[in-house]
Amino acid sequence: MTNGYLFREYIGAQFTGVQFTDVPINSMLAFHFILAFAIDYTPVSQQPTPAPTNGVFSPFWDTGNLSPAAVAAIKAAHPNVAVMAGLGGDSVQDIVKAFFAPTSVDSWVANAVSSLTGIINTYGLDGVDVDYEHFADGVDVDTFVECIGQLLTQLKQRMPNIATSIAPFEDPVIQKYYQPLWSKYSGVIDYVNFQFYGYGANTDVALYVQFYDQQAANYPGGKVLASFKTGNVTGLISPDLGISAAKELQRQNKLPGLFIWSADSSKKSSYGFKYETEAQQIIANH
Repeated sequence: MTNGYLFREYIGAQFTGVQFTDVPINSMLAFHFILAFAIDYTPVSQQPTPAPTNGVFSPFWDTGNLSPAAVAAIKAAHPNVAVMAGLGGDSVQDIVKAFFAPTSVDSWVANAVSSLTGIINTYGLDGVDVDYEHFADGVDVDTFVECIGQLLTQLKQRMPNIATSIAPFEDPVIQKYYQPLWSKYSGVIDYVNFQFYGYGANTDVALYVQFYDQQAANYPGGKVLASFKTGNVTGLISPDLGISAAKELQRQNKLPGLFIWSADSSKKSSYGFKYETEAQQIIANH
């Protein structure tokens, strides 16, 4: 039986050959893998470059290593594991930026519900994480709010047990879109995967906690997860600082869970999955 606290990790965006089985999994907590990413763009194999498809999503993660069979196997081996699809992300496999570019609310929602239901069923997934970071010219806030809000509402109506989350970060443009989404549709959003690793390397534990409190106020009532990244953190918060900050948040009884970006980076780092183990130990000992 898990203790009700959550650890999440993004996986599959950087094509380092990482597999679910590479990542240490603590049985004492809820563990979510987030496949990075499902994107509503044309395939990279089509010329000239990937282009938006108005809500028709396809898997752009490392489907060779992170296949439907691999999902089924890791969930069978670890009953506390669930697997999500991250939506959007920064880019389409580093070729072009991934823009949120619907042609209309109704058509985008219809396409997104249909295509994501198909991906969820094919891969045996347990939810979605909304991580759009770029918005096409002319896409106003209300369009984003209604597209995402209606998508999550309809997915939960079809599949009541799925988990949903959003992944904003500290940027005026991003917050302009995500905070109104939260205000109107927080009832269908289970977690806020806030990208705290976007803050600068001069952040200490006290400042991290201050940032956390700010974002908890921006997403009132939300389960805001702490976070850090592995791999290249030049100019950003280090994994060690992320661990220390998570411990302090836990001491203040503010930590519903945390997530790491990403398993791919840990796989190719000199320290391996050390921080995944440490992060889960914090939550498991809650």
